[in-house]
Amino acid sequence: MPESATGSLSDRQGCVMNKTTTSRIKIKIMVTVVSMVVSAAMLAFGMTPYADMLFASFAHARALWFLAAFMPVGLPVIASMFKQMARGVWFSEFMLMTVASAGAFYIGEYPEGVAVMLFYTLGEYLQHRAVHKAHADIEALLGLRSLTVTVITPSGAVETPPQEVPIGSTIEVKAGQSVPIDSRMSRGEALFDTSMVTGESIPRLFREGDKVSSGMIVKESAVRLVTVESYDRSAVSDMVRMVEEAGRRKARTELFIRRFARIYTPAVMLGAVLIVAVPYMMWICGLYASFDISAWIYRGVVFLAVSCPCALVMSVPLSYFGGIGVASRYGILFKGGDSLDAVAAVDTVLFDKTGTLTNGVFDVQSVVCASDVSEHLMVGLTAALEAASTHPVACAVVRYAQKEGITAPEVVDTTEIAGYGMTGSYRGKRLLAGNLSLLKRENITCPDELSQAGGSLVACAYDGTLIGYILLSDRLKDDAPDTVRQLRNLGITDIAILSGDKQQAVDTVAGKLAIEGHGNMLPGHKAAYIEALIRKGRKTAFVGDGINDAPVMATAGVSVAMGRHGSDVAVQTADAVIESDEPYKVTTAIMIGRATVSVVRQNVIFALTVKLAVLLAGALGLVSIWGAVLADVGVLVLVVTNALRILKMKFDTK
Repeated sequence: MPESATGSLSDRQGCVMNKTTTSRIKIKIMVTVVSMVVSAAMLAFGMTPYADMLFASFAHARALWFLAAFMPVGLPVIASMFKQMARGVWFSEFMLMTVASAGAFYIGEYPEGVAVMLFYTLGEYLQHRAVHKAHADIEALLGLRSLTVTVITPSGAVETPPQEVPIGSTIEVKAGQSVPIDSRMSRGEALFDTSMVTGESIPRLFREGDKVSSGMIVKESAVRLVTVESYDRSAVSDMVRMVEEAGRRKARTELFIRRFARIYTPAVMLGAVLIVAVPYMMWICGLYASFDISAWIYRGVVFLAVSCPCALVMSVPLSYFGGIGVASRYGILFKGGDSLDAVAAVDTVLFDKTGTLTNGVFDVQSVVCASDVSEHLMVGLTAALEAASTHPVACAVVRYAQKEGITAPEVVDTTEIAGYGMTGSYRGKRLLAGNLSLLKRENITCPDELSQAGGSLVACAYDGTLIGYILLSDRLKDDAPDTVRQLRNLGITDIAILSGDKQQAVDTVAGKLAIEGHGNMLPGHKAAYIEALIRKGRKTAFVGDGINDAPVMATAGVSVAMGRHGSDVAVQTADAVIESDEPYKVTTAIMIGRATVSVVRQNVIFALTVKLAVLLAGALGLVSIWGAVLADVGVLVLVVTNALRILKMKFDTK
């Protein structure tokens, strides 16, 4: 018999299972099915006229027959009840079902006693089937993780465990296989199915030097790649780890339901006792002319049989898990049910600019040097500092220096100041490369023309004096305009850019998108801006990708990171990660969050309404055990089916 929803909910939600665990659960399910079939067959036979004739020949034969029918489905529940008691959980649905069955047997309603456990086991079986169905999208990620990797060595191809493949190794991936480790194309070009990683349905063409994420599937012929990450830090491993961790982060509704179940179970136990005790006391006091203890115990048993909170307790986490699962299919990784709750409530979306709304691929437009400094020296010094940074602007400067054949001088003691730039030492004197805020911070005089320059700017100062600057430009991502349009279609009109770039550069991008733009913002300024919105009651989302975005992400109501080129710090801090770096998937995430929360509310309202109505009917003697159990199973089937509906929904926003 499977564990209960209340007893091992987190285990059920442990999103990804290894093969041993999966096999063990399959065996459990098979045993449960056999147990149900045996009990159902014995129950059906025991209710036939032929059985009545057979039982009439032996004393207690009828009771023993139905007790035997009870054992296959009842013993696992009783065993689970004692396990819960050993853990200190005295009131659980296991106890409710055990007491209800015992009460039915006590008053001689043997078929009903078996039916309580049989239908309860059926409900649990349906729950487990539903959970396994919800696991499908997540389990697909495991299928992308390879057991061995074909490593190309001077002596030939060697099959190696992925954990032992060092960075820089040449590997071969055949057509139809998934890339095991984040790599780069070593030569030529090839088509890859990226749907399991990014959610894109159309295969993408990768050329020499392009980065290929683990989990992408080779389409046509074998390719050779050079690994750029270790196996444990590759995209699929990160995805699996984040989805595994998602099960541990509960939404507020989910936590409320679990607390509710702890109070609800002893409350209905007390209610069942009172259903029998109150009429008895009224009879003792002369207020009732007669008291049929069997009839009132029967009502109490009905009350217990219908009171099992499984439908409510299980459907809520299953709904959140369904949302997490379907989001992963679109290349969006939510880190828990609380993230789905938060994104569903968003009414204000704030974007970083570089690498989020723009491609983050900068091109040098012009180089301006002081009269006594050569362009070769200024660009070389700037590139020497920026080589230690992963910021897109820094990479563009280094790329430009290499293209121009400029050799970077030796610079020591390089340090990155988030939101400002880089510092270091050249020939014993302080060297700076960064934005205008860095110059102001270091009290370095700069001409007014710098504040009016369009595009992104990297200024270089040596020994307290500005020696030149480099102007760069970035391109807007193709789907950025659609992102803004879709957000407005969702009713989100407060959309803005928060960027550390110059105001002029931010205004250019914001103007193209017809949204607000705030430039010259350091991480602290961005966090303060969001805190002010939160104090006004706004439900904020911040979308970014850089190291300097991490403090802002920690401040926002919900944070979304670009996963493909985003920094590790941003990805770890964010509540959700977009694997493909496409901003339009922010709208997809919001749609999934809203759909999930809507289904959760539907399930909670429906389950509570029906449950309370049938509980009242049971207490008033208006429903039998059969009706109570069937109503309970019916509610369970409906709410679980509704929860699984999320997996069938379409959320394409393009």
